[in-house]
Amino acid sequence: MSDPRIEPESGREPRRINFFRPLGGYMRREVLLIGILLAGWAFFTFGFQLLLVLTQRDPTGEGPFTEATFLGFPFHHWFTGQFLVVWFILLCFLFNLFIDLLADRFRRRK
Repeated sequence: MSDPRIEPESGREPRRINFFRPLGGYMRREVLLIGILLAGWAFFTFGFQLLLVLTQRDPTGEGPFTEATFLGFPFHHWFTGQFLVVWFILLCFLFNLFIDLLADRFRRRK
């Protein structure tokens, strides 16, 4: 019986890719970029919610961010409903931009 890890057409073993142990060069920088962007997403998504909890004055949730308004909306509603969507789109744009730059840099090296 043949080994399922070996491709029968080429006779070579396929490359093994592990996200948590990337190979050097392109893959290592790509994983670093993904980590930085995920940290930025988590900081605004979960950090703001934590900030709301830490700054509330009483158990009903009243605090400086729930009383403030921005563009006619309560600040915490605007932040969650509009800013986080725009932030996600910006992170997607930055990811594509940096991956293209990274791919161009490593394409020139070959």
